[in-house]
Amino acid sequence: MIQTKNLTKIYNGITAVDNVSLEVPSGELCVLLGPSGCGKSTLLKMINALVPPTSGEIFVNGKNTHDIPVELLRRGIGYVVQNVGLFPHYTVMRNIGVVMKLLNKPKEDIEKRALFLLDLIGLPRSYASRYPRELSGGEAQRVGVARALAADPAILLMDEPFGSVDPLNREHLQNSFTEIQKTLKKTVLFVTHDVSEALMLGDRILLMQEGRIVREGTPGDLVFQEGDNFSQAFFGSEMALKLLSRYRVGQAYTKGMKIQNAACQPSRVGEAIPCLVSGNMPLSEALSLMIINGCRELAVSGDGFPQGTLSFESLLSYFRKGAPNVQ
Repeated sequence: MIQTKNLTKIYNGITAVDNVSLEVPSGELCVLLGPSGCGKSTLLKMINALVPPTSGEIFVNGKNTHDIPVELLRRGIGYVVQNVGLFPHYTVMRNIGVVMKLLNKPKEDIEKRALFLLDLIGLPRSYASRYPRELSGGEAQRVGVARALAADPAILLMDEPFGSVDPLNREHLQNSFTEIQKTLKKTVLFVTHDVSEALMLGDRILLMQEGRIVREGTPGDLVFQEGDNFSQAFFGSEMALKLLSRYRVGQAYTKGMKIQNAACQPSRVGEAIPCLVSGNMPLSEALSLMIINGCRELAVSGDGFPQGTLSFESLLSYFRKGAPNVQ
């Protein structure tokens, strides 16, 4: 659990973080969202004892960080940044295991943990012997996440970790991290200025402006409840569409319904029927398919055969009912 009380940071008379109090419960992925210069990264650095606060208190798992030696504090925190910072002369395995080595873990334990984490982040085990120069940007970022997880910290601090990769790899990284978080249930404070990323990943979002938290809530709260002028402008009028990427067709389709549009007559998966989709497809992609193909409904597959349909009406009904509490 992470908690700050009246946390403030002033640089040369300029207030970067202004009296911020927040709490991130154990197992929650909380997103700090806001424009550049609003204090998100400074807040993260204070929690990780990289910069001292001007005033206020920070608690990690109920203990005041002022009373915890810095080395001990950081052992329980994984830290991931945008520019990964892998050691260029270390192999992937050695990069992943660097923290465990500092903790004097046995070599066999380090190797076993590194291979487990390669599996978890979706890289082949053969990558263990590669060097950072042999990795793509997306692959290097995955290794950075694995390194942060190596010592099995309870807390992850992530400062725009996917911001430097191309859109396709960024989406893959977001999806991969979502699955990792479902498995590990770490306490995560995640910094981004990307609204789509925040809506896709966050259990809860804290919107910052000029060093203060000005709005907070679940993704659904922020989309469906009216906010002030700043938050409305920052999220944009298309934020409901961005929220669709968080959910899957299998969550919103109607079982057993027959498709009405003859042009979209379903058949076995694998045939060239654009309106037959997987239940694992994001709702944002499903809506795009409807528009591109002129369909009002899609056949949803299961075990190679249609199991039901997703219509525009059923999609609307899903959100009217609150989705899964529109988390």
